[in-house]
Amino acid sequence: MTAAVLAAVLGTALAGCSSTGGKRAEERAAREAAAGGRAAVNTPKWTFAMVTHSGDGDTFWDIVQSGAKQAAVKDNIRFLYAHNEEGKEQAQLVQSYLDQKVDGLIVTLAKPDAMKAVMKKARKAGIPVITVNSGSEESKAFGALTHVGQDETIAGEAVGDELNKRGRKKALCVLHEQGNVGHEQRCDGAAKTFDGKLEKIYVEGTNMPDVQSSIEAKLQSDKDIDTVLTLGAPFADTAVKAAGQAGSKAEIDTFDLNAKVAAGLQSGTLGFAVDQQPYLQGYEAVDLLWLNRYNADVLGGGKPVLTGPQIVTKDDAAELAAYTKRGTR
Repeated sequence: MTAAVLAAVLGTALAGCSSTGGKRAEERAAREAAAGGRAAVNTPKWTFAMVTHSGDGDTFWDIVQSGAKQAAVKDNIRFLYAHNEEGKEQAQLVQSYLDQKVDGLIVTLAKPDAMKAVMKKARKAGIPVITVNSGSEESKAFGALTHVGQDETIAGEAVGDELNKRGRKKALCVLHEQGNVGHEQRCDGAAKTFDGKLEKIYVEGTNMPDVQSSIEAKLQSDKDIDTVLTLGAPFADTAVKAAGQAGSKAEIDTFDLNAKVAAGLQSGTLGFAVDQQPYLQGYEAVDLLWLNRYNADVLGGGKPVLTGPQIVTKDDAAELAAYTKRGTR
């Protein structure tokens, strides 16, 4: 990094210390960099690819990509993205990037068994890999440099503690993607610390009418349920509708944050959300890969780099609403 570039970067960082002017300058600089494609470094134009287990239309991953793309601009990286919710197909996408001999990989391990072999191939090919979001327990064993995300069991335990504070007695945990180990860990973690009773219900997450009808039927048949916990922001609004149709007064809580969830927290239709900061997951994954290529840096010391959980309530929603609308929270 040249002295002039370093000075410019430090100047931007110092400007960011101002509560108003600095924030505006930071946002303006980010927009200009993204529009002009100007990097803050003079390292080679490496290619990094991200392959996730996202299904079509999952806005959570738009936020992850937003962070990754911003870091890619700063780090002079060519960023590629692909996704498939099926483990076998996700592994095939990773293989295609290995065949292209990319300079770094970012992958999720929601279905780790399907990804184990291709992770081994990446390691053998000398391509550094960072795992994000899912697979913190398998990341190191599979040869990744580090894992960026939240520990799903810890996040679940935080939910159980929060439910206790709210005096809840019976919770329904809605799993929208069967086979996703992270989702199981969330529900199991909540059950571990929750003093009440927690039940699981499996739904087809790609079919929202089915999700709503399944939750609605469960609430109608069990009036003791006073909490519905969804594992993704898009499902929170559906759970609210299901509770309304069932005539249930159950509180709806959710993992993840978006503009609708922030609005729901503000209005009181949602109780709380568990934010794992997906923008940060994408940004840090790209930045850590760049640091490894540039300077052989590794963060975490063999442990995950945690981006959550953060319990978000009505008190926090107003401050975060602007960030959710711009797609960074």
